[in-house]
Amino acid sequence: MSFEEGDRVVFHDVHSEFDGEVGTVSQVMETMFGDENYTVQFDDGQEAGVPADALEAADEDDEDEE
Repeated sequence: MSFEEGDRVVFHDVHSEFDGEVGTVSQVMETMFGDENYTVQFDDGQEAGVPADALEAADEDDEDEE
């Protein structure tokens, strides 16, 4: 799945302090292999270089959990 700047997403990475949190895509970068990586902004910081498979679109219900 592809995301655009401003999209609300749920981040999944057990090694990150932001695992399971809802954030906003603040930047989309294309790698030299044609894949997209994202920078996701959270209330307490950001995570850069996030692959699309670590993100899922946030539901309206997910936004209330912030």
